[in-house]
Amino acid sequence: MKLTSLLMGAAAAVALAPAAFAERGSDGEVSIIYWQAPSIMNPFLSGGTKDIEAASLVIEPLARYNERGELVPWLVDEIPTVENGGVSEDLKSITWKITPGLVWSDGTPFTSADVAFTHEYCTHPEGGCAQITKFEGVESIETPDDLTVIARFSEPMPNPYQFFVGGESPILQKAQFESCLGAAATTCTDQNFYPIGTGPFVVDDFRPNDVITLSANPNYRDPAKPAFATVNFKGGGDARAAGQAVMETGEFDYAWNLQLAPDVIAQMEAGGKGVPIAGFGPLLERIMINQTDPSPDLPEGERSTAAHPHPFLREPAVYKAMSMAIDRPLLVEIGYGQAGKIGCSWVPAPEAFASTFDGCDTQDIEGAKALLDEAGIVDSDGDGVREHNGVPLSILYQSSTNAVRQDFQALIKEWWEQIGMEVELRNVDSSVFFGGDPGSPDTFQKFYADVEMYANTFNGTDPQAYLGNGLCDKAPRPETQWQGENISRFCMEEYDALHAELTQTADMAERQRIGRELSAMMVDNGGMIPLVHRGRLSAHSNTLGGVVLNVWDSELWNVADWYRIESN
Repeated sequence: MKLTSLLMGAAAAVALAPAAFAERGSDGEVSIIYWQAPSIMNPFLSGGTKDIEAASLVIEPLARYNERGELVPWLVDEIPTVENGGVSEDLKSITWKITPGLVWSDGTPFTSADVAFTHEYCTHPEGGCAQITKFEGVESIETPDDLTVIARFSEPMPNPYQFFVGGESPILQKAQFESCLGAAATTCTDQNFYPIGTGPFVVDDFRPNDVITLSANPNYRDPAKPAFATVNFKGGGDARAAGQAVMETGEFDYAWNLQLAPDVIAQMEAGGKGVPIAGFGPLLERIMINQTDPSPDLPEGERSTAAHPHPFLREPAVYKAMSMAIDRPLLVEIGYGQAGKIGCSWVPAPEAFASTFDGCDTQDIEGAKALLDEAGIVDSDGDGVREHNGVPLSILYQSSTNAVRQDFQALIKEWWEQIGMEVELRNVDSSVFFGGDPGSPDTFQKFYADVEMYANTFNGTDPQAYLGNGLCDKAPRPETQWQGENISRFCMEEYDALHAELTQTADMAERQRIGRELSAMMVDNGGMIPLVHRGRLSAHSNTLGGVVLNVWDSELWNVADWYRIESN
């Protein structure tokens, strides 16, 4: 099957899983490789997709999105709606009914108290939570009985499915995490590495940035699942080695995020051991622009915070010229081929939420120079570097370590130097960059650089919570243990007000209009430079059945349904 046809839909065509497995654990071991190695099993303490997806093997939300982007019940019997009485007529509350009989992997009952505790954990005023935006507008969580959860909102909430939904917002066990509230959250190593869950597997051994060993949950709700007795979850290496391990050598069963050039993927597929699977969701490769000063000359705790605005990256002529200098069609061609599209919008999908900006598809080096000249940002001393208010346009441009990203960095550095900037490149091991360790100077959240490049996405098909990552109070900072998804430290009162309007808007056409406007505001006002709308591209072995690629939730969302196909 050609990569072109794989990208026609959100999910690859795969054999359907059998109605029931012979018995739990009958298919031995499944081997998964994520070349960006997980560093924690608690997605509330990491914004990294690698950590969110690894955790989804163990801890689960009340509901999640299927491969078509449809909301489906997971730990509940049905999705609450106004029609079935689960959402109040005034849209100020939602009631979830937990499926009776669910237990944690330790055999204790899963109850509404665990759900309410998860809200308390993530919203604790002394803590930092990577997913805090999802709880915007929640006034209280009530638990009238063990199987009922009522969330009440301060204002009508037309889309009440932001929290406890999708792989980014699972439920934590209260008994395990109740000593980990607030500032203590990051100190709870055992809890964060070995969470008790309701998912198909439990963690036996966790080695940060290396290997996770898991085994079938003996108390999983379906007695015939999972088919695999154990999981060997390997992290590290690079995308090329991961793809080869599945499609050429057959050493692994599943490889995630094969961020490789199209010709490399084709060569691997010719190995005959596995196949690539791909689909377009909201994944966007972008450059985040630091609105604050990351200078190492500032006191620790003040670098990259609102206390010190960036000396020139807030100037519209600068960030607009930087964007104009980029040849996006060339980036797509060399980096992703048909697994990429020109990226012009922070939210590239669903298409109805995607904004556009003029000139996105055309490089204009001379126009960028003219824009800077007109703004008086010129090379006054003849050293080849322009200055803004006496400060040279000298930047540190960082990204994670990956062949495609380093190719992008080299090209963009050349283009930016052509318009009179000085550019230093830096790349950081992916496990560290996306790790979320508040003590590390190298995480994308801490952002000790002027610009940084990576890709991000969101669960589901409504970007309300994702767009909330542009709110002023969602910027990572020391008092949040550097958690938060407003990576650029972008802050506009108008943006905050418009997002508040989105949270209270029910009409879908109007939600889409507001969503497009918010996305455009982020780009037009220097929060980011969109580059490439990327397809999700992974691979599975020919002997692994039941895989259904999901671009709207965790890729491992249906791992309980995976099974071994006997080779001929």
